[in-house]
Amino acid sequence: MARIRQFTRIGAVVVLILIPLLGLFRIDVSSGFVILDRQIWFADFFIVFGFWLAAACLFIVLYSTMGNVFCGWVCPQNTFSSWANNLTSRLLGKRAIINWGDEPASTRISSGKNHWKNWATLVVKILGAAMLISIIPMLYFLPREAIWAFVTLQPHPALSNSLYWIYAVFVFIVATNIALIRHYVCRYMCIYRMWQFLFKTRDTLHIEYDAARGQECGSCNYCETKCPVNIDPRNTLTYDSCINCGECVSACDSLHKKQGVAGLLSLKFGPPKGKQRSNNKMDLTTLLNRTKWVAPVFALGVGLLTWGIVDYNPYHLTVYRAEILHGDQIQDYRINIANKTYRPASVAVQVEGIPAEMYSLNQTQADFTTADRKDLNLHIKPGLPTGIYSITVHAQAADGWKDSFQIQHYVERG
Repeated sequence: MARIRQFTRIGAVVVLILIPLLGLFRIDVSSGFVILDRQIWFADFFIVFGFWLAAACLFIVLYSTMGNVFCGWVCPQNTFSSWANNLTSRLLGKRAIINWGDEPASTRISSGKNHWKNWATLVVKILGAAMLISIIPMLYFLPREAIWAFVTLQPHPALSNSLYWIYAVFVFIVATNIALIRHYVCRYMCIYRMWQFLFKTRDTLHIEYDAARGQECGSCNYCETKCPVNIDPRNTLTYDSCINCGECVSACDSLHKKQGVAGLLSLKFGPPKGKQRSNNKMDLTTLLNRTKWVAPVFALGVGLLTWGIVDYNPYHLTVYRAEILHGDQIQDYRINIANKTYRPASVAVQVEGIPAEMYSLNQTQADFTTADRKDLNLHIKPGLPTGIYSITVHAQAADGWKDSFQIQHYVERG
């Protein structure tokens, strides 16, 4: 189990890095989310709302089934805290690990390892890990070429000089977290763990203690010592701080392995021994009843998301009045065209509703090299008779996309 847990933790960090590098997901502060190199605006209501509705349902079922398993198996904070503990134990001794649940006097450096080389190795590795971790958030806000320019100290339009100072602050915070705080966050500060805690049921995955073999346990507290959240795994409750990491199970199994028998602890689903399920069909403390209520909402979210994907527009067209002095006759309009995909595009513009000789366009085509916005100026020439004119602006991209936007142009008397 320990090797599987280590693999999932490392895999989670690798996936966290690969997601933005492969263009699967990124955040563009000027527009919204970027998924598969396509901008998803908040105006893409069906995609945004449908996704979060479906995701929320999946999270509810996941937390109701597996409990706080995210914290124990894939959480980056837990991963790097465990890595720092192992590194400290190897370089300075097992008693050198800072345990915020113990008295300060219990932390003691091994006399045989209290050497400057060990301290230097510990500092360099923790600082290197902090520098790597601090890069990860930037991957979600900057394009790949900007990240490479940042790492190689090259200029890039998306980078500013203050970014290096911000990065230095992040490195300091992360290094302090890894060096000193570690699992204290998991025990007392993590809000996400409390969020998962709210969805636990009697059927949620939990640590089961074989009390019938209690005489084999004796005064051994090895499982409690290995617990990263400082609880007694032999006395877990439906609502407790357990993160289902399985550290206690591995510890107990390692002691009983020599005797050829399984340990007294195991991960189990269903109500704890001695506790019965409720017969009330409306009882949402059972996984099955909760899933029945969540399933229709999940189906609605998937339906909205599917419709949003099918109806997704890679471009956006709007027309609005240009800025003028108060009281002046409106003669100019701005045609705004947005390319929501990170690829070259060309959009042609036509105007109908007034004679061709009564208007002018500064450009009849907007060319893009990547995701961007372009403004075209539409000028209505003087000479139109008094009245209201319905003017339609047509836009057509080279890949076949079409859209229209209608405005009402009023010509005053005289």
